[in-house]
Amino acid sequence: MTAPTITSAPVVGRQGNYAGAVTRLVAFAADIGVAWGIFTVTLASIDFAFQLVTGKQLNLGSRQLLTLVGLIIWEFVYFAYQWSLGGKTIGMALLGIRVVRTDGEAIGPRQAVIRTLTLPLSFLILGLGFIGILLNRDRHALHDRCAGTVVVYSWDARAARLRWLAKQDPTTPS
Repeated sequence: MTAPTITSAPVVGRQGNYAGAVTRLVAFAADIGVAWGIFTVTLASIDFAFQLVTGKQLNLGSRQLLTLVGLIIWEFVYFAYQWSLGGKTIGMALLGIRVVRTDGEAIGPRQAVIRTLTLPLSFLILGLGFIGILLNRDRHALHDRCAGTVVVYSWDARAARLRWLAKQDPTTPS
């Protein structure tokens, strides 16, 4: 009697597949943290420089409307610029996802701006703009539909040779 042979299914990477809700949420949370961190450090630097030059402290707490407008402009620039430049933000790069057009090509500045402008709409309608990520096969959110984009996994551990993320298949030569 021979022992049964166990054949493992070939390892299939996630590259090119639509990114899931959890991955997108974690990437967005990381981006918000990075954007807020950069914004806070920038405001502190401006306050410090103002204090060095004038000897007076710049009180941004009394200028809340100006700070809010600056934050909104910064968030727009943060997302739109990175999406138009490489299709991914810092958080998306950390998690290996990127934004592409529905035909798989890289997005341009126009799609990046439309996606950035419509992203708040997904929040403003009580978060219903994100329900498509959970229910649709192509994982389109409202802002993805408006911009004609999708979010896909952009790297896979075997292709990147990250041995600590993906175990080397012993049958595949290096």
